[in-house]
Amino acid sequence: MSHFQHILLGVFSLIIGILLAILVYRVLRKVILKEGNEYVWMKLLKRISIPLGLLIIITILSVMLPMDDLTGSAIDFTIMASIAYDVIISWLIIIAIKSIRLIVMGRYDLTSKNNLKARKIQTQLVVIERILITLVLLIGFSIMLLSFPKIRQIGVSLLASAGIAGIIIGFAAQRSIALFLAGFQIAFTQPIRLDDVVIVEGEWGWIEEITLTYVVIRIWDKRRLIVPITFFIEKPFQNWTRTTAEILGTVFIYVDYGFPVDEMRKQLGIILEKQPEWDGQVNVLQVTDAKEQTIELRALMSAADSPAAWDLRVKVREELIGFVQEKYPQYLPKTRVQLGQYPDTKA
Repeated sequence: MSHFQHILLGVFSLIIGILLAILVYRVLRKVILKEGNEYVWMKLLKRISIPLGLLIIITILSVMLPMDDLTGSAIDFTIMASIAYDVIISWLIIIAIKSIRLIVMGRYDLTSKNNLKARKIQTQLVVIERILITLVLLIGFSIMLLSFPKIRQIGVSLLASAGIAGIIIGFAAQRSIALFLAGFQIAFTQPIRLDDVVIVEGEWGWIEEITLTYVVIRIWDKRRLIVPITFFIEKPFQNWTRTTAEILGTVFIYVDYGFPVDEMRKQLGIILEKQPEWDGQVNVLQVTDAKEQTIELRALMSAADSPAAWDLRVKVREELIGFVQEKYPQYLPKTRVQLGQYPDTKA
């Protein structure tokens, strides 16, 4: 077959492949619209439309073109087709992995207050998704390299020394391997989850992102703290939402010994009733310490989550201080000094 005939056949095969790809897309779209729940599946169809179309086109070209005549030419179409298959199949697998995560997460409401299970599932899916995508890319790249005969021969010759090379690479990349294994451990044991409230290195914030190598913490003042993922395996930290988002808030007030504690206890109940952040569970006022000049009163209250607890503490502290200033200013902390006569030194 002449070069010109090859070109004509290639153009004809390309046109057939494009038309077939369009036909398959329209058939799938019609089926999805007919079955309902089109938002999720239409989103998936749009993602796979390009790689699926390319797969159909390359398959038609491979079937219709005489590859035996083209093998060994300046451009080896057999190798090119093999590489294209590898890239497209890896692409489709990655899309499938991401789509499965989105479909599963669609069953859980992350916006609800009691979203512990949703955050648990999301954390596992995000970490597993990234691990699987990394493996797909590595395997796909390896298969693509093996499509070249010369590289394949080198690979076979190096296979005998793969054990020694693996040991050397293991020692060289032990830090990266530790990070990779820590990602697995975080995904399944889950000392932290996405949107958990934590205190790390003295900073209070939310878990914003978990990757295979590091964790991003959104600090309350909108800064970002980047921590290696191994930190949460090797070092202690505080997780305020490990089992539930509910949290207790404390307010300390210091007053004179003569202060009527029962009156403030009643006032605390009145203040909490007016606060939308209070969940109605805990309302306690206790004398927790007695110092030389003051007594320490601790107001204990509960809230649905840590941001609400912070706002509640601020409001209650302000209200209690105002109560003492307005009703019992005479019992504000005082410094007592006893004046006496000095001994007569003239005698």
